[in-house]
Amino acid sequence: MTTSWRDYNYPLLLCVLVLIGFGLAMVYSATLRDPLTQGYFSRHIINLLAGCIAMAFFTALDYHAFEAWIVPFYIGTVALLGIVLVIGQISSGAQSWIDLGVRTIQPSEPAKLLIIVTLASFWARNERQPHAWRVIIASLLLVGVPTLLVFMQPDFGTAMVFIAIWLAMAWVAGVHWWQFGILAIAAVPVLFYGWTHVLQPYQQRRLLVFIDPLKYDPELKEGAWNIMQSLTAIGSGGLTGRGWTYGLLSQGNYLPVQYSDFIFAITGEELGFLGAALLLLFLGLMIWQALAITSVARDTFGRLITVGIAAMFLCHVLVNVGMNMSIMPITGIPLPFISYGGSFTMTSLAAIGLVQSIALRRRRITF
Repeated sequence: MTTSWRDYNYPLLLCVLVLIGFGLAMVYSATLRDPLTQGYFSRHIINLLAGCIAMAFFTALDYHAFEAWIVPFYIGTVALLGIVLVIGQISSGAQSWIDLGVRTIQPSEPAKLLIIVTLASFWARNERQPHAWRVIIASLLLVGVPTLLVFMQPDFGTAMVFIAIWLAMAWVAGVHWWQFGILAIAAVPVLFYGWTHVLQPYQQRRLLVFIDPLKYDPELKEGAWNIMQSLTAIGSGGLTGRGWTYGLLSQGNYLPVQYSDFIFAITGEELGFLGAALLLLFLGLMIWQALAITSVARDTFGRLITVGIAAMFLCHVLVNVGMNMSIMPITGIPLPFISYGGSFTMTSLAAIGLVQSIALRRRRITF
């Protein structure tokens, strides 16, 4: 294969840079007057710099280099997710972090990218029969093990992202629509058992509270308060917002985890409908550009990687924004390139680098 910089996707890079700028502005505002988050903005800059290094590295690296390391990468990912359940730190009710002394990491974030590469390699090797039931079941097992481990933390949001990644990649790989129907029917009793016997009542209320906050959480303990504050912040922003760093709710620290989970509410309050719409526009353009590379990828492996990464970003956007607007359950996953966060920020930039690597290597060797 040849590498030509004219194949580099500059619009994708531009979208990412604009979103990083949005993120810097909103993280600064979200942590400006909260004594508990002093230093978060500086750490966010460090995370972005580390992520940009990762993006450059993955761009320069031929994405086919991963194929030889799929098995150890997958085993290491599953092992790390298992270790989290034993020695992981508990934060916000989830045991998802490992303390390395210098900093903490959240293994479930890089696991998203590693699962995408694993599934892409698996379906690329079975591209002649992607709809064979043995292939479908094997792919479900590959994604099912890490999904179960993440669910046990419990981290419902990341588990949802894993499922969304599998659905998008399975569809593009060639699984028939009627096979999705059979799998959906088969999943009903499993979901029913999980809802009635695995989830605790407070977890059920937390997932249902977005439907009717006061009905499912009259004491404002399971997320209703978060939803009402978020909706108030977004609604009070009007068309143009109250002004950057001048939001009443955001600067008064009324929004929970406002530097991450509810950062879209701050955007709506301080930048208004126009600012929030512009943010969503660039998020949509970023995902569109990632999908555009799917059509020019030189092989199934590259095509499926781009689909998986686009699905990961799309799921994050839909769930985070939906949660802020009370149309999705509160699951606590960050908004790509906007929310504060180390592991997800670096994983997202590494994913963009991997997509660019596929774009750069779209051409075959010619003589």
